[in-house]
Amino acid sequence: MLAGLLLIGSMDIACARTLKLSTWNMDWLTLRPSGDPALPDDVPGGENRNFSKLADYARHLDSDVVAFEEVDGPIAASRVFSSRTYQIILTPDNVVQRVGVAVRRDLQVTVNEELSALNVAAPQAPHQLRGGLDVTISDGPSKLRLLVVHLKTGCWDQPLSQRQHSCPTLYQQIRIVKDWMLERQDEGEAYAVLGDFNRRLTLHDPVMQQIEADTPVTLTTAGMASPCWGGEYFIDHILLGNAARQWLRPDSLRVMIYQNDTRPDGLSDHCPVSIQLDMP
Repeated sequence: MLAGLLLIGSMDIACARTLKLSTWNMDWLTLRPSGDPALPDDVPGGENRNFSKLADYARHLDSDVVAFEEVDGPIAASRVFSSRTYQIILTPDNVVQRVGVAVRRDLQVTVNEELSALNVAAPQAPHQLRGGLDVTISDGPSKLRLLVVHLKTGCWDQPLSQRQHSCPTLYQQIRIVKDWMLERQDEGEAYAVLGDFNRRLTLHDPVMQQIEADTPVTLTTAGMASPCWGGEYFIDHILLGNAARQWLRPDSLRVMIYQNDTRPDGLSDHCPVSIQLDMP
């Protein structure tokens, strides 16, 4: 068995369709060689990545939809997520760390306008930020709107009054995400916001409280600690809104850990996080 799945609980619910929804930060997944000017000096190139084992883990994950972060284009993504099984869609951002989604081919996908406003960096800034991927998936009877995000790093749990380091940037991005959620709420669309928030969201976090003040959502990682690397706080999250909150299969949160639970060379510094939705 390639990996362990953290069993946080289980409950059988009779339903015609169950959708497994995951998010996975792939950690600078690129085909560029080491030393490429687009890569930081301390980031290994594609020759150091174990694409074969990553693909094995993707098959073991066996998710219907995988939101992914830090992937340098569709060719790199298809080395992990087989194009025979998945449709692969990424943002058009001109950065190495793009966000995207792999959707099982028996599901319908509509690509909506990219949430490019999440790139709050000035046009002349040397390091641009990632936009958000906005897609709608459908199994026919039901639709689910997805926003895949990778927010600014460095503001893990600071108060909203923090005006130093990365926090003002992250808080600006959170407001943009919240506006997107409010639009979904007004339109009555079932939705999920998922990805790498670079924030240890909890129900007591002021950022989460600010979101919930205007937009009722379910933080699926609430009250849990991740078993990744022997135990850590979640920064990869899946938030559900509108009807999707009722679709969540209770106690379905899972974290896929790597074999032997050691930091694997050539894999990723994040573990995939998954839930199951019972779609009507």
